[in-house]
Amino acid sequence: MNLIEKLCKYKDLSDDDLERLIDNRQYEKALMHNAEEVRRVHYGTDVYIRGLIEISNCCQNNCFYCGIRSDNKKLKRYRLTKEQIISCCNQGYPLGFRTFVLQSGEGGFFSDEELCEIISGIKTAYPDCAVTLSLGEKSFASYRSFFDAGADRYLLRHETADEEHYRLLHPQEMTLENRRQCLINLKKIGFQVGSGFMVGSPGQTIKHLVRDLRFLQELQPDMIGIGPYISHRDTPFYDCPNGELHLCLRLIAILRLMFPHALIPSTTALGSITENGRELGLTAGANVVMPNLSPSGVRKLYEIYNNKLSTKEEAAEAILSLKQRVASVGYNIITDIGHVKKAGG
Repeated sequence: MNLIEKLCKYKDLSDDDLERLIDNRQYEKALMHNAEEVRRVHYGTDVYIRGLIEISNCCQNNCFYCGIRSDNKKLKRYRLTKEQIISCCNQGYPLGFRTFVLQSGEGGFFSDEELCEIISGIKTAYPDCAVTLSLGEKSFASYRSFFDAGADRYLLRHETADEEHYRLLHPQEMTLENRRQCLINLKKIGFQVGSGFMVGSPGQTIKHLVRDLRFLQELQPDMIGIGPYISHRDTPFYDCPNGELHLCLRLIAILRLMFPHALIPSTTALGSITENGRELGLTAGANVVMPNLSPSGVRKLYEIYNNKLSTKEEAAEAILSLKQRVASVGYNIITDIGHVKKAGG
């Protein structure tokens, strides 16, 4: 049995086997073919859309790779009001969005009470929709309050599962241990949990990527988001090379084969490094896209990396064009809340 056959049959591969699959483009075509077959078994040709609302670019952290890091004094900061956030949902619902993703820098200058009011306001207005949060590390009590207010899902990328690599990317006060604990807490509370990592981040090795896959096997998340590292001019890593497209595609395919039921987005970052990046992500096994519902005036201010796609097909106003592009590779954007399809469910 060859490596891809073993992966497709959910057999355990050694770390060396995984390294070979990740690091060799010779496996790419077969990986993508098999991954596409598996995603069609579980999700057919359906592609779920999530309406991304970037509610604040304020951040208390100083991650060395991120354009909205606290030390970036060149960035104009903003914070949306509850009314602005609800207005984004009002615009997105008629377009077919049934999940709204609230994303901000860590801290974000919202109190838990304000966030709970926003969450409950969305759920009251749109009870047939899911609310997903991507707000970073919080206390167990904070997460619990968001869940009780009606939030359904929480996205928290672990970024890297290797301790030394984590230290290279983050300031001393941030720890991989705390991020792991946050993910555990989210699962305990009952959230549908998403995690993931950057591909090609400074200092990353193939062994680090294997550790990421092993961590995800341990966590068993409902959603897995990966995308290429893209540098930002106002960070310490401004001159580091970007992540590589084909490495991302192989990893998406491997993730689909390892986690056949997972919700895997074809990310904006993929579309930012190459024009048809998101379409390629779908053909590699992804089944989610996240158009931007944020007010047009703030989209360029949420610049976590340079040249972020922010005014074309990922913008909600161009949803028809996005549907056509998704259809061009054999898939269909549908109006659906898009919950994960659990094994045996």
